[in-house]
Amino acid sequence: MTIADRWLLPDGMDEVLPPQASRMEELRRGLLDLYHRWGYDQVMPPIAEFLDSLLTGTGSDLALQTVKLTDQLTGRMMGISADVTPQVARMDAHSLKRQGPVRLCYCTNVLRATPDQHQCGRSPVQVGVELFGHAGREADLEILNLALASLSAAGAREIHLALGHIGIYRSLVEASGLEGDAERAMFAALERKSPGELAAQVEASVGDPGLAEMFMALGRLHGGVEVLDEAQEAFAEAPAAVTAALEQLRALLSGVQAAHPGVSLYLDLGELRGYAYHTGMLFAAYVPGYGQPLAKGGRYDDTGRAFGRARPATGFSMDLKQLATLSPAEPPRDGIWAPAEGEGLVDAVMALRARGERVVQALPGQRTGPTEHRCDRQLVLDDGHWQAVTL
Repeated sequence: MTIADRWLLPDGMDEVLPPQASRMEELRRGLLDLYHRWGYDQVMPPIAEFLDSLLTGTGSDLALQTVKLTDQLTGRMMGISADVTPQVARMDAHSLKRQGPVRLCYCTNVLRATPDQHQCGRSPVQVGVELFGHAGREADLEILNLALASLSAAGAREIHLALGHIGIYRSLVEASGLEGDAERAMFAALERKSPGELAAQVEASVGDPGLAEMFMALGRLHGGVEVLDEAQEAFAEAPAAVTAALEQLRALLSGVQAAHPGVSLYLDLGELRGYAYHTGMLFAAYVPGYGQPLAKGGRYDDTGRAFGRARPATGFSMDLKQLATLSPAEPPRDGIWAPAEGEGLVDAVMALRARGERVVQALPGQRTGPTEHRCDRQLVLDDGHWQAVTL
């Protein structure tokens, strides 16, 4: 190993330098203030927990992404958090135990075992909100509107919102009696959007002609808001749960259009992302120039059951590092440059800082000046008084 190699970061790990760090902190404060105005209380989950708690009720994907280590005090296995949502669900169910709807928000670092194949990062700063204790579409609409408001606050333009409902596929699987390898093969065909593969699986596994056609419809029901009308016809004879899911999607679309008329809407009734985790509505929000969603979430009613208190739940999360790239800007030149010494200078600098001014005081022998330190003014002594003069 060379001396230079000692300072290399592990693959997928990154450091945040100025001015990006300032932009992230400004955005963090803005988002948490936004959530406060919507009635969400901030929580701070621990960086690590025992594995049997951290991975309770989660899918295998999260287990693979969790960095594991041995607790030196107890000998038990611990994991570093790779996703905050299950931790917040535990806090609602086991720690807070509040009655009625509970709104929680967070912003914290997480660590993942391998880099994300699209975003190439192992250390996101996860920010998001969770709403517990209400199973109605009103809670889902609140989450959708708050996610879109978050993206707008971060500087996103031309937002594209993709909506789906995992309950449609679940209901068809239950009605057709699919299980085991047959269900996994059907899932894979839909996930890959392969019409030929889907047709083969439907022919092999679904005996009822009506249900067979509904599975085939799932593979093609994606597009604009007109998809709901097509789905209404395609699922006319479907189980009642499918009809309810379509009605919910229609209400959510109407609510989003009313609150965010400039957002482009897309529906995909065969979207199965997070199938082992989500239980109802799910969504992802995209912005041009980014290959992956900047915000994603949905309903996950079963997670709290593992902690002894089943609660309806819906929410979303984002990566603050990604959000901060939406409107990269040079930090403002808003400082006051002060000389290294002078009569009464200490009191003058303290008074300015107390008023909220950013004052950079030179050090003896310093070669850099106000320009390098983002100062647009400097302190000069005028008739016995220190004055901030524009440069």
